[in-house]
Amino acid sequence: MPKHIVSGLNYLATIKLRKEGYLQKEISEILGMDRSTVSHYINGRNISWNSIEIAEAITNLCPKDFLKMTNMLTKDCEQTRVLIKILMERKFNPIVKDECIGCGLCVDTCLMKAVKLNNLKAQIDPDWCCGCRMCESSCPAASIKILEVKNGSK
Repeated sequence: MPKHIVSGLNYLATIKLRKEGYLQKEISEILGMDRSTVSHYINGRNISWNSIEIAEAITNLCPKDFLKMTNMLTKDCEQTRVLIKILMERKFNPIVKDECIGCGLCVDTCLMKAVKLNNLKAQIDPDWCCGCRMCESSCPAASIKILEVKNGSK
């Protein structure tokens, strides 16, 4: 069953990328799938609609649960990162305060690999931040704040 749900997530990602104007070949490369599978998804063939419904429910979970569930299903960190980046509709603005002690716990915690240390201070790439807030909760100095961006404001 988990493979079918991952197929549902891949289907949703394929359809979203197609709507954004990506070609079948590009979608295949981004998602690491063969082109015939992408073609099947685009044309609605060999799809388990129940799996798609479950995949849609997963995308509607809070960011942390969406990330953890997807990672558990794919068992592949890179595939998880790609699916979350494509399917996450919400945007976040991560802020690292001066109190950061550069311990690196946030780097180790981030499944999206959005956090890096630069001169012993955490830096978070907002393009890859999915708003799971696991870095925020792991920070012993409480120096990370993740804010959701709504309608272009912060």
